[in-house]
Amino acid sequence: MNFENIIFEVNTGIAKLTINRPNFLNALNKQTFVEIEEAMKEVYNNFDIKGLIITGSGDKSFIAGADIKEFADFTPQQGEELSRNGMRIFKIIEDSPKPVIAAINGFALGGGLELAMSCHLRICSDNAKFGQPEVSLGVTPGYAGTQRLTQLVGKGKSMELLMTGSMLKSDEALTLGLVNKVTSLEELIPTTEALMKKINTVSPTAVAAVIRCVNAFYTDGVNGFNTEAVEFGKCFATADFKEGTTAFIEKRKANFPGK
Repeated sequence: MNFENIIFEVNTGIAKLTINRPNFLNALNKQTFVEIEEAMKEVYNNFDIKGLIITGSGDKSFIAGADIKEFADFTPQQGEELSRNGMRIFKIIEDSPKPVIAAINGFALGGGLELAMSCHLRICSDNAKFGQPEVSLGVTPGYAGTQRLTQLVGKGKSMELLMTGSMLKSDEALTLGLVNKVTSLEELIPTTEALMKKINTVSPTAVAAVIRCVNAFYTDGVNGFNTEAVEFGKCFATADFKEGTTAFIEKRKANFPGK
């Protein structure tokens, strides 16, 4: 797959999507959104891909936000359309049946933080900084930043960050639960890959079901308890369940077929 603004590669079942606009601190423009969506189609449809890592090129920035020059002269209608399209693409990431981990190397601001929050897990380097600085431009976050940040860190802290545009350092992000782990820049990708490999040792169908259960409450606003009961029941019809329970009884390591 040939892309202009991202690098997409697959190695031993793990896909890696790198936002590759280092001269613009990996800011998101229209073409980058198009390419992210195309890469996500491959993640969804390629059975050999077991998980996805999203990161940014270089050592300064994961994604420093949106490409402001592209929408500086937008009408209200164009602005709403831009927002809805970004939300739609980030929802594709959030709803991925395969685990998606953000490896955050530096600045994750505005749309960059919004993309990171749409991933299932977040690991950052110790030089990472986080923020939704949109109010300093006279605008709100547009890709569900007000919603996901509130879900992750709580209403009070979210309101403070959103209304001041202040940035968080990596240790603060960890304390608030915005990220799952902090590591050195050199160990960021190896640490993220190790976590992904650990996830990939368990049942892919069960992991996909867990994602659907959690998202049911946090993003879809439906009865998550009911979703969990339904998904739990569905698991009993999978080959993964048969293999997992058989392996447990036989006291051996399970070899999940992923179906």
